[in-house]
Amino acid sequence: MTKFRPLHDRVLLRRLESDAKTAGGIIIPDAAQEKPAQGEVVAVGTGTRDESGKLVALDVKAGDTVLFSKWSGTEINIDGEELLVVKESDIMGVIEGKKAGKKKAA
Repeated sequence: MTKFRPLHDRVLLRRLESDAKTAGGIIIPDAAQEKPAQGEVVAVGTGTRDESGKLVALDVKAGDTVLFSKWSGTEINIDGEELLVVKESDIMGVIEGKKAGKKKAA
C-alpha cells in the first residue's frame, strides 16, 4: 500500500457519494450527477508558517467530513483509489455530528 503525506497546508480527501435520487424519488444517472463537494479527510499536512516563522497547524484532521469548493484541488490515484488534494483554504467547513458517508465507488 502506498502512503501519501500532504505537505504544508494541503489536505488529502476522499470524495463522498451524493444521493442518486432527488427528494421526489427521481433516480439520477451517474453521467448526470455532479461531483459532490463533500469529502472525508484522509491525511493532512503539517501546516503553514506565520510571519514570525511559527508553525500554524491545520484546523482539520483525518476522519473529519468536510465541505469543499466544487472545482478545487488536484485528483490523484493511489492504489486504484481516486483521491483529491486540496489546500485548506478550499475547505469551507467541517460537518459536525455526521459520520463519514459512503465511499465513492472506484
